[in-house]
Amino acid sequence: MKKENFELAVGLRHELHRHPELSNEETWTKSRLIEFLKAHTNLEIADRGSWFYAAHRAGKNRRNIAFRADFDALPIDETIDLPWGSKFPGKAHKCGHDGHSATLAGVALEVDQQKPDVNVFFLFQPAEETGEGAIQCVSLIEDEQIDEFYAYHNMSGFPFQAVGIRDGTMFCASKGMTIHLEGLPAHASQPEDGINPAFALASIIRAIPEVTDPAGYQGLVLCTVVQIDAGEKAFGISASKGLLRLTIRALYEDELNLLQKKLEHYSAAQADQYGLRIRFEYNDEFPETANDKETADKVRAAVKSAGLKGFEMKEAFRGSEDFGHLAKLTKAAYCIIGNGEEHPHIHTAEYDFRDELIETGTDLFLAILEQ
Repeated sequence: MKKENFELAVGLRHELHRHPELSNEETWTKSRLIEFLKAHTNLEIADRGSWFYAAHRAGKNRRNIAFRADFDALPIDETIDLPWGSKFPGKAHKCGHDGHSATLAGVALEVDQQKPDVNVFFLFQPAEETGEGAIQCVSLIEDEQIDEFYAYHNMSGFPFQAVGIRDGTMFCASKGMTIHLEGLPAHASQPEDGINPAFALASIIRAIPEVTDPAGYQGLVLCTVVQIDAGEKAFGISASKGLLRLTIRALYEDELNLLQKKLEHYSAAQADQYGLRIRFEYNDEFPETANDKETADKVRAAVKSAGLKGFEMKEAFRGSEDFGHLAKLTKAAYCIIGNGEEHPHIHTAEYDFRDELIETGTDLFLAILEQ
């Protein structure tokens, strides 16, 4: 990566970091990225509302390769002292999406200057944190007949600037599940006159080890309690409404669906037993992100040709990533680049993206174009 391009990309990263925007609110971020690309490249810009992409067109009958970066921030306060620290309380780039976008902008600078004999598309995507972004962008694949799609995420706990890859599932499928239960209120001195959801809630929670028993699945499944609520702070009233919020996840999407059905069936049976009304609500839904072997092998080859350090991921991440929506529709590979074993983890207040990864990611993506 050219020094001047690296410096431009780092400056952009610091700008983005100062102006964090949460999922589906990224109007300034999107505008600034478009402005940067128009100022420093001759790439075609396709504005699609909440998202956009840039294009380098080498001509017909050539490979169509796409790279993706996300650009939303997190609802976390900036508590560390940074020259480029967040200007907005309660919002900060604590996942490194500022760095992902700056990396892709850096790749765009290099591609525009080098003009490789391949069609290259640069997708800038909102709302990855909520799982709502990538699915908004899937039309790119059909519109531009994308042959291969690539993305990376910075990740702490792994060697600095080393690229990790694996075949098959890279990130688990997951979703937020809320179980709403409603009975009848009663005076606390006469609970038998009402219908209290507390016992059904307790029964559902006790059943979690049974419905997640590994013997019933081929891969990892998890069900995590994130909130329990019943009644209100009124000591004279027996609770009549309650909810249980869970995060459910699985290595395979079909097994996530199986886990969901088991929880729904058991919960409905408890509601019937206690005479409760029940309904289910879902949010933050992520597919599994699975790597195609052919494209994963191109990442491996690119690591070698770019002179980078590489390693094989022994297992998938339990966390989720909405790139899976794109990976379902074309050959795709998602890799990680290490922040260092001791670097603060993403989604923590102590974390900040390491600028050196901009060059690592750019060199990796440019090498992929040569495979």
